Amino acid sequence: MAIYQYTAEQFLPISIRKAWDFFSSPKNLSVITPPEMDFKILTALDDKEIYDGMLIDYTVKPLLGVPMHWQTKIINVKPLEVFADTQLKGPYKLWHHTHTFVEKDGGVLMKDIVRYELPFGVLGDWVHSLIVRKKIASIFAYRKLVLEKLFV
Repeated sequence: MAIYQYTAEQFLPISIRKAWDFFSSPKNLSVITPPEMDFKILTALDDKEIYDGMLIDYTVKPLLGVPMHWQTKIINVKPLEVFADTQLKGPYKLWHHTHTFVEKDGGVLMKDIVRYELPFGVLGDWVHSLIVRKKIASIFAYRKLVLEKLFV
């Protein structure tokens, strides 16, 4: 029944425009998602940049190789600054992920704040402490490595 928060920051020596162009393209989600999660976008995106109200449907295998349908809605888009995605359908009771971009020292500081809650009350909290917290950290660790290879 707890609401958890995960925060990650990463500096990349690229322009804020280049960072925004990469992260505002939903097709790049598969590039920064660990392969074992088998992330597949179901929505026809046509290389669109994100916009307020955009819905993205995909399948992902977040735990134990079990495929799940996930739908997120893009909200609070302020180009070159911030956007968020919030889960409408998926494995979490609550999932709200804010992405911010700040020009700094010849590059961009990216910050992710994820607020999430698992279903099933006390059982969900127990699963969080055993599995989910570590899984989320490993996803962002993978993402950091991929972004360093792409942009550093």
